[in-house]
Amino acid sequence: MPLTAPLPTYLRIAETICRDIAAGRLADGDRLPPERDMAASRGIAVGTLRKALAELETRGLLERRHGSGNYIRAGHQPQGIYALFRLELLGGGGLPTAQVLSVERTDKPDHLPAFGKGTQAHRIRRLRHLSGQPASVEEIWLCASFAQRMDRAALSESLYHHYRQHLGLNITRAEDRIGQEPLPDWTPAAFPHPAGTPMPQVLRLSQTADGQVAEISRNWFDPGVARYVARL
Repeated sequence: MPLTAPLPTYLRIAETICRDIAAGRLADGDRLPPERDMAASRGIAVGTLRKALAELETRGLLERRHGSGNYIRAGHQPQGIYALFRLELLGGGGLPTAQVLSVERTDKPDHLPAFGKGTQAHRIRRLRHLSGQPASVEEIWLCASFAQRMDRAALSESLYHHYRQHLGLNITRAEDRIGQEPLPDWTPAAFPHPAGTPMPQVLRLSQTADGQVAEISRNWFDPGVARYVARL
Protein backbone atom coordinates (compact mmCIF):
# COMPACT_ATOMS: atom_id res chain seq x y z
CA MET A 1 0.00 0.00 0.00
CA PRO A 2 1.37 3.49 -0.81
CA LEU A 3 2.59 5.58 2.12
CA THR A 4 0.36 8.40 0.95
CA ALA A 5 -2.27 9.04 -1.69
CA PRO A 6 -2.39 11.87 -4.26
CA LEU A 7 -3.71 15.16 -2.94
CA PRO A 8 -7.47 15.03 -2.46
CA THR A 9 -9.51 16.92 -5.03
CA TYR A 10 -10.49 19.74 -2.71
CA LEU A 11 -6.81 20.48 -1.95
CA ARG A 12 -5.98 20.47 -5.66
CA ILE A 13 -8.69 23.08 -6.23
CA ALA A 14 -7.51 25.14 -3.24
CA GLU A 15 -3.89 25.02 -4.46
CA THR A 16 -4.91 26.06 -7.99
CA ILE A 17 -6.73 29.12 -6.65
CA CYS A 18 -3.87 29.85 -4.25
CA ARG A 19 -1.38 29.90 -7.15
CA ASP A 20 -3.71 32.12 -9.20
CA ILE A 21 -3.74 34.59 -6.31
CA ALA A 22 0.06 34.52 -6.04
CA ALA A 23 0.37 35.13 -9.80
CA GLY A 24 -2.05 38.08 -9.68
CA ARG A 25 -4.67 36.34 -11.81
CA LEU A 26 -7.05 36.78 -8.89
CA ALA A 27 -6.81 40.14 -7.11
CA ASP A 28 -7.86 41.31 -3.68
CA GLY A 29 -11.61 41.91 -3.66
CA ASP A 30 -12.39 39.82 -6.75
CA ARG A 31 -15.69 38.01 -6.50
CA LEU A 32 -15.56 34.35 -7.52
CA PRO A 33 -18.26 32.90 -9.82
CA PRO A 34 -21.26 31.21 -8.16
CA GLU A 35 -20.32 27.96 -6.46
CA ARG A 36 -22.46 25.78 -8.70
CA ASP A 37 -20.87 27.32 -11.80
CA MET A 38 -17.36 26.83 -10.40
CA ALA A 39 -18.08 23.23 -9.51
CA ALA A 40 -19.57 22.49 -12.94
CA SER A 41 -16.61 24.06 -14.77
CA ARG A 42 -14.23 21.78 -12.83
CA GLY A 43 -16.39 18.68 -13.07
CA ILE A 44 -16.66 18.27 -9.30
CA ALA A 45 -19.43 18.16 -6.73
CA VAL A 46 -20.51 21.39 -5.07
CA GLY A 47 -19.64 19.87 -1.70
CA THR A 48 -16.04 19.27 -2.84
CA LEU A 49 -15.77 22.87 -4.06
CA ARG A 50 -17.11 24.19 -0.76
CA LYS A 51 -14.48 22.19 1.09
CA ALA A 52 -11.80 23.84 -1.08
CA LEU A 53 -13.24 27.28 -0.38
CA ALA A 54 -13.31 26.53 3.34
CA GLU A 55 -9.61 25.64 3.13
CA LEU A 56 -8.87 29.00 1.48
CA GLU A 57 -10.94 30.78 4.12
CA THR A 58 -8.87 29.08 6.83
CA ARG A 59 -5.71 30.37 5.13
CA GLY A 60 -7.11 33.91 5.16
CA LEU A 61 -7.36 34.06 1.36
CA LEU A 62 -11.14 34.10 1.03
CA GLU A 63 -14.07 35.93 2.60
CA ARG A 64 -17.40 34.14 2.32
CA ARG A 65 -20.33 36.59 2.57
CA HIS A 66 -23.69 34.98 3.11
CA GLY A 67 -26.08 35.95 0.35
CA SER A 68 -23.39 37.80 -1.59
CA GLY A 69 -20.68 35.33 -2.62
CA ASN A 70 -17.00 34.51 -2.15
CA TYR A 71 -14.37 37.25 -2.32
CA ILE A 72 -10.60 37.01 -2.65
CA ARG A 73 -8.49 38.36 0.19
CA ALA A 74 -4.94 38.73 -1.08
CA GLY A 75 -3.38 41.07 1.45
CA HIS A 76 -0.34 38.82 1.96
CA GLN A 77 1.72 36.32 0.00
CA PRO A 78 -0.28 33.08 -0.22
CA GLN A 79 1.41 30.10 1.40
CA GLY A 80 0.35 26.72 0.12
CA ILE A 81 1.71 23.26 -0.49
CA TYR A 82 3.47 24.53 -3.63
CA ALA A 83 4.72 27.81 -2.13
CA LEU A 84 8.34 26.94 -2.98
CA PHE A 85 7.57 25.67 -6.49
CA ARG A 86 8.71 28.56 -8.68
CA LEU A 87 7.53 27.48 -12.13
CA GLU A 88 4.32 28.96 -13.50
CA LEU A 89 2.50 28.91 -16.81
CA LEU A 90 3.39 31.89 -18.99
CA GLY A 91 0.01 33.38 -18.14
CA GLY A 92 0.59 32.75 -14.42
CA GLY A 93 -0.44 30.01 -12.01
CA GLY A 94 -0.99 26.41 -13.05
CA LEU A 95 -1.34 23.38 -10.78
CA PRO A 96 1.89 21.33 -10.56
CA THR A 97 1.70 17.54 -10.89
CA ALA A 98 4.33 14.95 -11.74
CA GLN A 99 4.78 11.67 -13.57
CA VAL A 100 7.41 9.55 -11.82
CA LEU A 101 9.88 8.13 -14.34
CA SER A 102 12.23 6.26 -12.01
CA VAL A 103 13.28 5.92 -8.36
CA GLU A 104 16.65 4.46 -7.42
CA ARG A 105 18.94 4.41 -4.40
CA THR A 106 22.50 5.11 -5.49
CA ASP A 107 25.60 7.24 -4.81
CA LYS A 108 25.27 10.96 -5.42
CA PRO A 109 27.58 12.11 -8.23
CA ASP A 110 30.68 13.97 -7.04
CA HIS A 111 29.96 16.99 -9.25
CA LEU A 112 26.82 17.86 -7.26
CA PRO A 113 27.12 19.96 -4.06
CA ALA A 114 27.62 18.18 -0.73
CA PHE A 115 24.59 17.36 1.40
CA GLY A 116 23.39 15.59 4.56
CA LYS A 117 25.42 12.64 5.74
CA GLY A 118 27.29 10.20 3.50
CA THR A 119 26.98 9.86 -0.26
CA GLN A 120 23.95 7.55 -0.63
CA ALA A 121 20.84 9.18 -2.05
CA HIS A 122 17.42 8.44 -3.48
CA ARG A 123 17.40 9.61 -7.10
CA ILE A 124 13.95 10.52 -8.35
CA ARG A 125 13.30 11.47 -11.96
CA ARG A 126 9.99 13.03 -12.93
CA LEU A 127 8.18 14.73 -15.78
CA ARG A 128 6.46 17.81 -14.35
CA HIS A 129 3.18 19.21 -15.63
CA LEU A 130 1.45 22.53 -15.06
CA SER A 131 -2.32 22.17 -15.37
CA GLY A 132 -1.74 19.13 -17.56
CA GLN A 133 0.93 20.63 -19.85
CA PRO A 134 4.43 19.07 -19.85
CA ALA A 135 6.57 21.87 -18.44
CA SER A 136 9.85 20.42 -17.14
CA VAL A 137 11.95 17.36 -16.47
CA GLU A 138 13.32 17.02 -12.97
CA GLU A 139 15.98 15.01 -11.19
CA ILE A 140 15.97 14.97 -7.37
CA TRP A 141 18.66 13.64 -5.05
CA LEU A 142 17.39 13.15 -1.49
CA CYS A 143 20.04 12.28 1.09
CA ALA A 144 19.38 8.68 2.17
CA SER A 145 20.03 9.57 5.82
CA PHE A 146 16.52 11.10 5.85
CA ALA A 147 14.73 8.00 4.53
CA GLN A 148 15.57 4.30 4.25
CA ARG A 149 13.32 3.83 1.23
CA MET A 150 11.00 5.75 -1.06
CA ASP A 151 7.59 4.62 -2.27
CA ARG A 152 7.22 5.44 -5.98
CA ALA A 153 3.43 5.64 -5.68
CA ALA A 154 3.77 8.50 -3.19
CA LEU A 155 5.93 10.77 -5.34
CA SER A 156 3.55 12.22 -7.93
CA GLU A 157 2.55 15.25 -5.85
CA SER A 158 4.55 17.76 -3.79
CA LEU A 159 7.71 16.07 -2.45
CA TYR A 160 8.08 18.70 0.29
CA HIS A 161 4.57 17.85 1.49
CA HIS A 162 5.42 14.14 1.42
CA TYR A 163 8.71 14.71 3.27
CA ARG A 164 6.95 16.68 6.00
CA GLN A 165 3.96 14.37 6.43
CA HIS A 166 5.70 10.99 6.15
CA LEU A 167 9.44 11.43 6.73
CA GLY A 168 9.41 14.12 9.41
CA LEU A 169 11.64 16.22 7.15
CA ASN A 170 10.73 19.90 6.96
CA ILE A 171 12.27 21.93 4.14
CA THR A 172 12.29 25.55 5.30
CA ARG A 173 14.36 27.32 2.66
CA ALA A 174 15.89 26.77 -0.74
CA GLU A 175 18.73 28.24 -2.77
CA ASP A 176 18.11 28.33 -6.53
CA ARG A 177 20.85 28.70 -9.12
CA ILE A 178 19.59 29.50 -12.62
CA GLY A 179 21.52 28.50 -15.73
CA GLN A 180 21.23 26.62 -19.00
CA GLU A 181 22.11 22.99 -19.63
CA PRO A 182 21.29 20.37 -22.31
CA LEU A 183 18.34 18.13 -21.56
CA PRO A 184 19.54 14.81 -20.06
CA ASP A 185 19.62 11.58 -22.04
CA TRP A 186 16.71 10.17 -20.00
CA THR A 187 14.31 12.94 -21.15
CA PRO A 188 10.99 11.17 -21.90
CA ALA A 189 9.33 11.25 -25.32
CA ALA A 190 6.33 13.04 -23.75
CA PHE A 191 8.49 16.16 -23.24
CA PRO A 192 8.27 18.30 -26.41
CA HIS A 193 12.07 18.68 -26.81
CA PRO A 194 14.63 15.88 -27.34
CA ALA A 195 17.60 15.05 -25.14
CA GLY A 196 20.53 17.35 -25.74
CA THR A 197 18.43 20.47 -26.40
CA PRO A 198 19.72 23.45 -24.37
CA MET A 199 17.08 24.47 -21.81
CA PRO A 200 16.93 26.80 -18.81
CA GLN A 201 17.83 24.83 -15.67
CA VAL A 202 17.19 25.48 -11.99
CA LEU A 203 19.67 23.85 -9.61
CA ARG A 204 18.09 23.87 -6.14
CA LEU A 205 19.63 23.16 -2.74
CA SER A 206 16.79 22.47 -0.29
CA GLN A 207 17.63 22.98 3.36
CA THR A 208 16.30 22.14 6.80
CA ALA A 209 15.87 24.71 9.58
CA ASP A 210 19.47 24.15 10.76
CA GLY A 211 20.85 24.91 7.30
CA GLN A 212 21.62 21.30 6.35
CA VAL A 213 21.17 20.51 2.65
CA ALA A 214 18.77 17.57 2.52
CA GLU A 215 17.95 17.53 -1.18
CA ILE A 216 19.48 18.66 -4.45
CA SER A 217 17.35 18.96 -7.57
CA ARG A 218 17.86 19.89 -11.20
CA ASN A 219 14.86 21.11 -13.15
CA TRP A 220 15.04 21.74 -16.92
CA PHE A 221 11.98 23.75 -17.98
CA ASP A 222 10.41 24.59 -21.34
CA PRO A 223 10.38 28.43 -21.70
CA GLY A 224 7.60 28.12 -24.27
CA VAL A 225 5.33 26.72 -21.54
CA ALA A 226 6.65 27.90 -18.20
CA ARG A 227 8.54 30.71 -16.53
CA TYR A 228 10.54 30.87 -13.32
CA VAL A 229 9.11 33.35 -10.80
CA ALA A 230 10.38 34.38 -7.35
CA ARG A 231 8.24 36.97 -5.57
CA LEU A 232 9.83 38.95 -2.73
